[in-house]
Amino acid sequence: MNSKNNIKLIDGGLAVDDRGTVRFVNDFDFNGVKRFYQVENHQKGFIRAWHGHKKESKYVYVSSGTALVGVVDLKTQKIRKFILSDKKPQVLWIPPNHANGFMNLEDNTDVLFFSTSTLKESAGDDIRFPYNQWDIWEIERR
Repeated sequence: MNSKNNIKLIDGGLAVDDRGTVRFVNDFDFNGVKRFYQVENHQKGFIRAWHGHKKESKYVYVSSGTALVGVVDLKTQKIRKFILSDKKPQVLWIPPNHANGFMNLEDNTDVLFFSTSTLKESAGDDIRFPYNQWDIWEIERR
């Protein structure tokens, strides 16, 4: 699906009618996904960062609320920032050799992570950094 080092944002959409809303990301392929987990912070503005892997890749989807997601290439130190929201369904692919972190921008934000490694495989490939190693968490005032 992706080259080894290119972060990819997979767009989705919304369908709204008199019955309600359907959120979708039809171009997301679960091929290679071995597990998933959901994260919700207790308070708005809380940071969970930085977590990296040499082999594992992840897909990130915000099912409720909005989150600032940071991704750092561990080889080049290039940093990218993404805003993921339930109001604009997207799946963010984070390739191997990258670290990631997020800060919820709204209360009741749920972030789903889909991993290409089992929990055991992930534990042997786990790299942690302090939350301010790459301090991207300031919200730009416009």
